[in-house]
Amino acid sequence: MEEQEVTNNAENAEKVAGMDMNADESAAGTTPFNDPVTEASAIEKLQAELQEQKDKYLRLMAEFDNYKRRTAKERLELMQTAGKDVIVSLLDVLDDCDRAEKQLNGSADISLQKEGVLLVFNKLRTTLQQKGVKAMESIGADFDVELHEAITEIPAPSEEMIGKVIDEVVKGYLMSDKIIRFAKVVVGK
Repeated sequence: MEEQEVTNNAENAEKVAGMDMNADESAAGTTPFNDPVTEASAIEKLQAELQEQKDKYLRLMAEFDNYKRRTAKERLELMQTAGKDVIVSLLDVLDDCDRAEKQLNGSADISLQKEGVLLVFNKLRTTLQQKGVKAMESIGADFDVELHEAITEIPAPSEEMIGKVIDEVVKGYLMSDKIIRFAKVVVGK
């Protein structure tokens, strides 16, 4: 029996000798030692990746700054030239005003002068309407702080005119249904 035990121990020793003792990596104390060369290369790799990300970030920020500068410049140019279309269309009206002025100086017929001036006014109104400018109708309407600026209040001539616009001192205008100038009005109280 002792012989058998020795044989079994010898067999077990052979089995153990042929096995890799570090095969179970999850077992405590079986982690391999870190190689200093591997650690240094990993740090260098991480530093290179960090530098690459910093470079990408700086390029992105520079690109964004260029975009902001470019759009600000385009917006400024657009604002400076936005009225160009309206001004060009008003030059025709200015030409008519010049012709009317010549007629006023050269003619004594008041009815012709009046007719010429009315034509110029109508052309100006038509040109502005074509550009989307529309006059507000305020007289007789309820006073609305969103549309009107009250200059003064006067006693209403009748009961139904209380709180309504009695007179319009300065006409209000809309452009594409947005207020571009409030009407200055007199309100009945």
